[in-house]
Amino acid sequence: MKKLLLLSTCIAAIVLPAHGANWLKLQGTEPEGAGGRAKVWGFIQPEYVRTDDTKLKAGPYAGQKAVFNQNRPDDQADEFNIRRARIGVRGTPFPLDPKINYFILAEFGNNGITKNGGGSVKVTDASVTLNHIDGARFRVGQFKYPGSEEGLRAIHVANYTSFSEPVNQLLLERFVDAQSTGGAGTDISGANADTFIGLNGPVGAFRDIGVQIFDTFEQENGWEYSYAAMIGNGNGITRGDNNDDKDFYTYLAAEKVYGGKGARREHLKAYVWNHSGKRTLDVAGVETDFDRDRRGIGVIYDKGKYSFGAEYIDADGMIFNGTSAGAVPGSISNNGNARADFNVQGEGEADGYYLHFGYDVTPSVELDLRYESLDRLTNSVGGEREFRTTTIGAQYFFNKKSRFTINYAFRDIDAPGGNATAKSILSGVDDKLTAQLLFIF
Repeated sequence: MKKLLLLSTCIAAIVLPAHGANWLKLQGTEPEGAGGRAKVWGFIQPEYVRTDDTKLKAGPYAGQKAVFNQNRPDDQADEFNIRRARIGVRGTPFPLDPKINYFILAEFGNNGITKNGGGSVKVTDASVTLNHIDGARFRVGQFKYPGSEEGLRAIHVANYTSFSEPVNQLLLERFVDAQSTGGAGTDISGANADTFIGLNGPVGAFRDIGVQIFDTFEQENGWEYSYAAMIGNGNGITRGDNNDDKDFYTYLAAEKVYGGKGARREHLKAYVWNHSGKRTLDVAGVETDFDRDRRGIGVIYDKGKYSFGAEYIDADGMIFNGTSAGAVPGSISNNGNARADFNVQGEGEADGYYLHFGYDVTPSVELDLRYESLDRLTNSVGGEREFRTTTIGAQYFFNKKSRFTINYAFRDIDAPGGNATAKSILSGVDDKLTAQLLFIF
């Protein structure tokens, strides 16, 4: 609660003049009378990422690669990569009924969506929106659920090359089938020789399969009020449901529009959201259900040369807890008796926030600064981890549809109640350099 009050104070005191938009409308609807049957679009994001590749300093995997110093999904510390390559089509397919529109998008890049679950291409979005009822549009299919601004907004207008730690760890869901016993990982010295708790498919990508009711109410004074409520499977993308429970999403936003349109209009936006659901994990051979609850509050202000954004996120249950002893998942311990797992704590608590500041030096050059704070497993004295990251960045816009972004992240992770081994492992976290190009077509 103290952290929420602190963030609220910062927001109230520093409302400076983050590009933003009404993502519910932009992604879920087409302009009335202006949508064609099929508009093809997409973007490509080549990038270069580098850390010093400091190895694990202690623990059962000492001397091996540290997962926090590798670039996912390839576990390389110095790499060129096609981070994203997406192509989509959207429009109003029925000339006699323009109140129906669709949205389809596929991912061809090398990332957490395409790397897991077989195949090299994944459909990320496939939805239809029915706009027949004033005040209640219905969207059905697979699409972004209403929630955090970082997750909901279009990735090609993000100011940074990566998500903030609170969003990355608490909202970008990794799906596993079992809860790890922790420690060194799975014992492979006996009958469990082939056992490994890894991801069972793509990351959630801030998407779900379900139905959403939403709309935006525009006022003559320039204010807009939006709402959304969604029910979904709660099992990510390219999967069916895996239990009898559903996830529920709610979202409210108020925006003052100053000018512009589309994804980069100038505005002041305040929003709140809530997610609640259940996940099923194998715990020592027993199928067990765990609550997964997330909630957040945020603000964005973008006008003229200045931008500011902040969001606070609170999480209960199904907390992503890194990997066994900081090793790359699937690695074999030095004594040959354990394999490193992905760890998810069914009963855990966490919270975090981020603050963003931006300044347009010229119409083509933007400087950015982001501070991130995440406290993971706050209910565990020995298991709690504190993540603190400061990212400095710059963007150069060649034109409206292409840009170059460079980020340098100063990273620190601490185990305030951890033992000497945990502290030694985390002392090896490197800073990270990322350079990325974006081309939209």
